Amino acid sequence: MAISFFVQGAIFALLVTRIPALQDRYGISDGLLPLFLAAVPILAGVGSVGTEHLVKRMRPGLVLRMVQPIVSVALLAAGSGTTVWQLAAALAVFGLTVGALDASMNMLGVSLQRAYGRSIMLGFHGAYSLGGIAGASLAWVGAHWDLPLPTLYAPLVATLVPVALIASRWYVDRQADHHMSHEADHHVGHEADHRADDHAAAVSMRALLPLCLVMAFAYIGDSTVSNWSAKYLEDVLHSSEQLATVPYNVYMVTTLLGRSFGDFGVRRFGAVAVVRAGALLAGVGFAVVAAAPGPWVGMGGFTLLGLGLCVLVPQTFAAAGRLFPGASDAAVARLNIFNYVGFLIGSPLVGALGGAWNYRAAMLVPMALVLVTIRYARSFTPVPAGYGDGHERPRTVDVG
Repeated sequence: MAISFFVQGAIFALLVTRIPALQDRYGISDGLLPLFLAAVPILAGVGSVGTEHLVKRMRPGLVLRMVQPIVSVALLAAGSGTTVWQLAAALAVFGLTVGALDASMNMLGVSLQRAYGRSIMLGFHGAYSLGGIAGASLAWVGAHWDLPLPTLYAPLVATLVPVALIASRWYVDRQADHHMSHEADHHVGHEADHRADDHAAAVSMRALLPLCLVMAFAYIGDSTVSNWSAKYLEDVLHSSEQLATVPYNVYMVTTLLGRSFGDFGVRRFGAVAVVRAGALLAGVGFAVVAAAPGPWVGMGGFTLLGLGLCVLVPQTFAAAGRLFPGASDAAVARLNIFNYVGFLIGSPLVGALGGAWNYRAAMLVPMALVLVTIRYARSFTPVPAGYGDGHERPRTVDVG
């Protein structure tokens, strides 16, 4: 599973860090570019919703095994075309399949954590961060040596696709029907459909809403760092152009470090304490960035942001699995949509506030949203105190 998270992190980083090169290759105007960038998370949300229904008929591991190579090939297609419609088609495929990939990957991670009986989700997301660092580093090499996108992407895709397919042989849910006959498999498939329908019905959006908000707030914070850290350091804190590229790399490294040790914190202190500490640390990080007198203090703030934000998303997926133990696939698919909601809101929100007001004040908005997470920290308890209106217990569906 960790290999799949790593591959996904690398592929996504190779796309987003080479957007300027894609823009130049296809001659896309600055006015049209935001439409292409917005289409990917919107379609990813559609893919996540579709995965909720798809896993009623096939295992999440099989979904992941199918879509991960398609995502990689879509990246290569995006970098290899010659006309705008080819880029649009490649990004559409990328968006739809990356939503299915994110959903199925986290479904497997949640189910595996439940099987282990201890926190391991932060480790999986740490592998994603490591993949992101590797992908961003390779993208830097490509930009430094002025490599054409097909030359950069082709050997990587040729390597990563077989690696992901080989790793998928060890997905846990592949063992469920290893010795079943075709007839028995058909019968079980029909019964799984009925159970899956029950699972979807068991997911109350009212009970899931606090986790959805935490997911959205975390990605608003993350997209703020991804899209505005370089501009903020250069334009507001008056750093050099070279130094302005450092905060995002520092953020990614501290995200990896936080996720590498975060599971130990969850096992020692509990998910609620870790989420509260992470939200508080991220809030302090945004405050330091907003008040920084110079670039080095600003980078200190971005460092705190990486250490704080990194725990929120993995623990939110894990909490959804605990809240709906008999319907975790449906809960994860729905929760995953708010990943893209936060991504879509975060960058335009900070940009609009920065342009209309100032960028220091704009940083206080994601700070406030992240701090709101503290209010919802009780939703991360190992055994939910209540369900829906605070009086029901979550209904557990027997999955055999």
